[in-house]
Amino acid sequence: MKKNLFKSFLLVFSLVFGLSACTSTTEEGKKADEPKAESAGGNVGQSAVKDDQSQKDVVKIAAGSKDHTTLVSAIKQAEYVDVLSNVGPFTVFAPTNDAFSKLPPGTLDGLMKPASKNDLRNILEYHVSLGVFKIDALKDGQIIGQANGDNITIAMKNGKPTVNGANILASIPASNGMVHVIDAVLLPPKKK
Repeated sequence: MKKNLFKSFLLVFSLVFGLSACTSTTEEGKKADEPKAESAGGNVGQSAVKDDQSQKDVVKIAAGSKDHTTLVSAIKQAEYVDVLSNVGPFTVFAPTNDAFSKLPPGTLDGLMKPASKNDLRNILEYHVSLGVFKIDALKDGQIIGQANGDNITIAMKNGKPTVNGANILASIPASNGMVHVIDAVLLPPKKK
């Protein structure tokens, strides 16, 4: 259900963005209200908006962290930067670089190949909840549906919540949700 909701969100976003791209033209044939891309490659999605005053979204929080360069690279490879920069709300369980280094050798390299894009997306979606789950709202035994359609389980360890056994190292509110920094990569259950 959640996976279909996430895909529906992507479809609606694409339609809204596509309609907003339709603008009137001037006598010279140029678009009158054409947005100017701020980033390399001409991207004009939400991630390209320059705003140093407002609270950062989940992607900008990760991008501003030296401990999340691998996660940011994976988000870019999966082409999810603009999706996760939108309104949300999202709760992102953000593995650190050290968490990615605990994966078996070659796993990350394999996932970053274009042929593995769907597998990478599935793993990234398993780290995203639709909605905001603050740290104090996480309870022992709580099951949370993820964007890929699978569930994660919250457990308490020494009075602190864990996610599928991963420790939450920090929690950072974002303009479009919440980021929980975790010390392990969450791997979705194998499909039967």
